[in-house]
Amino acid sequence: MTASPFFAPLFVEARKLNRSLAAVLAVAAPSLIAIFVFFNMLRAEEPPAWERLMLGGAGIWAFFMLPMSVTALTALVAHMEHGPRSWDHLRALPLPRWRLYAAKMVCVLAVVAAMSAAVLAMTWGAGILATAIRPELAPTGAFELARYAGLLAKMYLAALLLISIQLWVALRWASFVPALAVGIGGTFFSVVATSAKQGVFFPWQMPVNMLATEAWRVQTALGLGLGLGAIVLVAALIHLSRREVL
Repeated sequence: MTASPFFAPLFVEARKLNRSLAAVLAVAAPSLIAIFVFFNMLRAEEPPAWERLMLGGAGIWAFFMLPMSVTALTALVAHMEHGPRSWDHLRALPLPRWRLYAAKMVCVLAVVAAMSAAVLAMTWGAGILATAIRPELAPTGAFELARYAGLLAKMYLAALLLISIQLWVALRWASFVPALAVGIGGTFFSVVATSAKQGVFFPWQMPVNMLATEAWRVQTALGLGLGLGAIVLVAALIHLSRREVL
C-alpha cells in the first residue's frame, strides 16, 4: 500500500516521456552512430576487426553523442514542466517535492542507460548488415559481447557527473539557454582539449577516458564520475526541493 504513492511520480514521469520526443532522441542518437559505422564499413577495402568496429562506435558515443544527447534530453525533460509553467501546480501537490525531481532523475538515467545499450546493439547490427551486403567484409576476430557491454557500462557510470550537472541546470532555470550553453560549452572544450592530461578531471571527458590505455586514467575518471555524480545528484535534489524555479 505504501509503495504506490512512493512510485506514483515515477510512473507519471515515465508516461510523460512516452508522449514526448524522448523516444525519438533515444533511437536517433545510437542510429546515427550505427549509420556511420555501416557506411564506413562498406567503403573499407579489407575486413575490419570486431574490436575496432565496436570500440569505434563506443568512442563516438562517449566523445560526442553522449554529452550532446544528455544536453538535449535534460532540456527536453525540464521543458515539459517549464514550458506550460506547471511547476507551481506540481509543487503544490500533497507529496514531498523531492519525489518530483527524483522521478525526473530516474527517468533521465534510465533513458541514457537504454541509449547506451542501443549503441551496442545497433553497432553490432550495422556490422552484420554491412556483411550481408558485402560478405567479403565480414569482421574478423571474436565478438566479445561481455567486454563491449562492460565498456559501455563504465562509460555510463563515468557520465553520471555530466548527467547530474546538466539535469541540475536544466531543472533550475526555466529558460533552456543555460542548459544548452553548459552542454555545448562542455562538449566544445572536451573536443578541443582531447589530448590534455587534465581531461580526466573534466566531466565531459570522463566517459571517453574509459578507452584510455593507462589504468590510472580509467580508474580516476570512473571513480570521480560515479562518486561525484552521486553527490551532485543528491545536492541537486536538496537544492531544487527547497527553492523556486526562475
